[in-house]
Amino acid sequence: MLEIANIAITPAILKAISEIDEFKGKWQATQDLAPDRLVSLKRIATIESVGSSTRIEGARLTDGEVEKLLSKLEQKSFTTRDEQEVAGYADAMDMVFESHAAITLTENHIRQLHGVLLKYSSKDEEHRGAYKTITNHVEAFDADGKSLGIVFQTATPFETPLMMKALVDWYNGQAREEIQHPLLLIAVFINVFLAIHPFRDGNGRLSRILTTLLLLRAGYAYVPYSSMESVIEANKEGYYLALRRTQQTIRTDHQNWEPWVAFFLKAMVKQKDNLSRKIKEERALRESLPALSRAILELATARSEITVREIEDATQANRNTIKAHLKKLADQEYLIAVGKGRGARYTPKTRG
Repeated sequence: MLEIANIAITPAILKAISEIDEFKGKWQATQDLAPDRLVSLKRIATIESVGSSTRIEGARLTDGEVEKLLSKLEQKSFTTRDEQEVAGYADAMDMVFESHAAITLTENHIRQLHGVLLKYSSKDEEHRGAYKTITNHVEAFDADGKSLGIVFQTATPFETPLMMKALVDWYNGQAREEIQHPLLLIAVFINVFLAIHPFRDGNGRLSRILTTLLLLRAGYAYVPYSSMESVIEANKEGYYLALRRTQQTIRTDHQNWEPWVAFFLKAMVKQKDNLSRKIKEERALRESLPALSRAILELATARSEITVREIEDATQANRNTIKAHLKKLADQEYLIAVGKGRGARYTPKTRG
């Protein structure tokens, strides 16, 4: 079904792979960051990823609205389509972050992730976790919502199970052989997955969940701390153009993987550059903070919220000194005060 030996390894592709793998190898060096900052980086990336991935597909919630919604996920009831999509994406991401080592690439696991992705959407109840039974070719629409015609023909419902089996078998076989670089395998897998469009809805969002899964399983452990979805959202036109340029060649004798592979790797370079910048900025900021302030931030992040009394118990510091540090941390937008007086609690502020 697939042959990727003809990928043109251009100087740009080779340079991108080298940069990404160098950062991957150095990631352990970032573990000297304060634990609270690593948690905060992950929270920021999750908010950005959930917001961007759902907006790419038409949702309208801002990152701020996503952040508020994610703080209330325990309610498990969401009224709007946008809220349902955000909640499902967040749950699927959490599953991948926590269990990627156990989630091998199988059709069953792909269908399970699709079920999690759409689990809050009543509109999708009948088909969540199941391959499509109707065609879902990609159409273009004008500003008034009128169809301009089909721009890409996906696999038919009849072809889908056979093509998905072939795709999963191909990826796993290639990964076992360890001949092709894992980033090339992941890029090709995602492109073909989207060309098949195996589910009635949610294919774009699921492709980005699967990207994270495959990258984590390939050892790119920094991925949860920087959002690739936000990079794609910022380059949405280039994303679709690269996908289509390659997808239009998949069923021909002259497959051209270079447009999509180049875009995919460029997005990964930007992702790791964003993370590198945030780490450098945070180190510079934290070095200027007193030791007690750093201790308070670690406690607040580890516990999600904290009181003056809890800080006293943990640090044995003077109460008035703690209050002075809390006020400064709130003024500097490291913490947010919730409530007043003895009932006041402090939560870490998401810093982008």
